[in-house]
Amino acid sequence: MLEKALHGRRGYWIWIACLILVAAVGFFFYLRQLDYGLGITGMSRDVSWGLYIAQFTFLVGVAASAVMLVLPYYLHDYKAFGKITVLGEFLAVAAVVMCILFVFVDLGRPARVLNVLLHPQPASILFWDMVVLSGYLLINIVTGWVILSCTKKEIPPPSWVKPIIYLSIPWAISIHTVTAFIYAGLPGRSFWLTAIMAPRFLASAFASGPALLILVCLILRRWGGFDAGEKAIQALAKIVAYALAVSLFFVGVELFTAFYSGIPEHEAQFIYLFAGLHGHSGLVGWMWAFAVLAAGALAALLIPGLRKQEKWLAPACVAVFASLWIEKGLGLVIPGFIPSPLEAMTEYHPTGPEIAITLGVWAVGFLILTAFYKIFTAVRGAASMPAGPTAGGR
Repeated sequence: MLEKALHGRRGYWIWIACLILVAAVGFFFYLRQLDYGLGITGMSRDVSWGLYIAQFTFLVGVAASAVMLVLPYYLHDYKAFGKITVLGEFLAVAAVVMCILFVFVDLGRPARVLNVLLHPQPASILFWDMVVLSGYLLINIVTGWVILSCTKKEIPPPSWVKPIIYLSIPWAISIHTVTAFIYAGLPGRSFWLTAIMAPRFLASAFASGPALLILVCLILRRWGGFDAGEKAIQALAKIVAYALAVSLFFVGVELFTAFYSGIPEHEAQFIYLFAGLHGHSGLVGWMWAFAVLAAGALAALLIPGLRKQEKWLAPACVAVFASLWIEKGLGLVIPGFIPSPLEAMTEYHPTGPEIAITLGVWAVGFLILTAFYKIFTAVRGAASMPAGPTAGGR
């Protein structure tokens, strides 16, 4: 089936060429980083996680969102999701590959990746994060590819794949939970030291991932020759609406706890995010953009008359994705370091090479996603074509 990704119209190849170009530019700057070190980034001794880990954190949620298709379809026989579960699994594959690449570029020296494999430490959360991410990647590659192959051959999936699909449901929850524990398990970082970090991660994941899937379905319906069905798209839109509402509720809970308690070290990060602190306000504009985008998207998704119109649904999903990229990316990672435990204010601004490398990793992810979806639409299109005429037909 891989050969199907090598056939496409002019627009398809222009898109592929653009992604390859962005990935090549990112690789060039990664070689510079490899030679010079992480000093070419905006990170420092005080802010040791930046744009790379922000993307990693957000994309783990995008990967985990595949469960919002698998669970209703396989456990509750919600047939409307039958045609698009593979889309969710392939999205998870691309997202996990990007997660791994962002960790890879953040480590500075690639050989350090081998330390996790050669010297495993079960007491380390990072070890378990590697286990759940690699396992989830393998699960989605196997299940997505097997089901798509069976669709091509017009045969039912083999019985052995069902237990793996069921395993993917708790596994999807585990990848974001373990990632949340990396943050929540760090003493001295009061911004992350909260018991609802994992629920916050899951709520945002179940909003951002399905929002991207809706956009993919709308794109495929217009240019890919595949219609997911209005029922499936609207069901996903409801999932996004409720998950976004829960995610915003959790943010509100954190704000109430920080300011009602009146503990300065808990208030400082939120003041820095939304109003600036001691003359430093690098993320204020970003966080108010998150608030406006999230509130506007929630209003559009909760009103049925707006949600059912593509001209409102598509921008709302873009707003959901962008707002949670801000809130679960820069808005979560950077304030954990500002101010530092010693109350030092060291702001972080990503550099040009750092942004180029980040865009390069995203380009690699979208290349993988484009290839998988091209194969998917080709197989689904061939499977839906009527059989040829019989001997006596015309």
